[in-house]
Amino acid sequence: MAMIRSLSLALAFAALAAPALAGPVSLLPDPTDDDGRVTLGELFDDAGAASGVVVGQRLGATAVFEASQIQSAARRAGLDWANPQGLRRIVVREGGALPADASARPTAATVASRPGATVEVLTYARSLAAGDIVQPADVVWSTVQAHQAPAGGPQDADQVVGLSAKRALRAGAAVTSRDLASPQVIARNDMVEVAYISGGVELTVTGKATRDASAGEAVPVLNTQSGRTIDAVAVGPGRAVAGPAAQMARANPQQFAAR
Repeated sequence: MAMIRSLSLALAFAALAAPALAGPVSLLPDPTDDDGRVTLGELFDDAGAASGVVVGQRLGATAVFEASQIQSAARRAGLDWANPQGLRRIVVREGGALPADASARPTAATVASRPGATVEVLTYARSLAAGDIVQPADVVWSTVQAHQAPAGGPQDADQVVGLSAKRALRAGAAVTSRDLASPQVIARNDMVEVAYISGGVELTVTGKATRDASAGEAVPVLNTQSGRTIDAVAVGPGRAVAGPAAQMARANPQQFAAR
């Protein structure tokens, strides 16, 4: 009897410790918000007790969120949203604003030509120091005057997360590709393991880097035993590849980083 009572108490505590998962919820077709605080109840049908959970702020006429960010917030609140449409972004508009037809959106050049026109761009949520690595929470979508939007700015947060700031960057500034670079993984004089990969055969040798390098960048490595310099490409901290694989590593160093 005591064992049954203990088991019942354990199950009760487990139920209290984890959020109760509601049934699947559906994203509203055109989410709107009235007070600037965007909640799960303004995004999903049948959010129930999680309706008041705030997921972000709307500072202008619209707020743009990464779908993965909203999906994570919903899961933490006990809601199950599978994102069946495979959305990348979710736009929340000011209450009463007319819904936008994505297929009818004007081109950037047309928008920029309209007086007072605004566009949504990726901006820094906090100030970054030179060398800081951009995290998912460090960038947000903001509404700016069209003439202030950088040409060719990134269209997806995934394009900049994991990159390193080349210089100090101010919170609220628009994200541009010239501000960021792949983080340095090898420093000059580091000892580097170089893998020569060809036709399924892999040989490794250790040498000294002769320059700094980010993932995907060329890094000459001095073989301290033979005195010869190996033309390699950096793929991770203290790791590089040479031979036929080096060209592939320039385009996608991540495929070699975990070897």
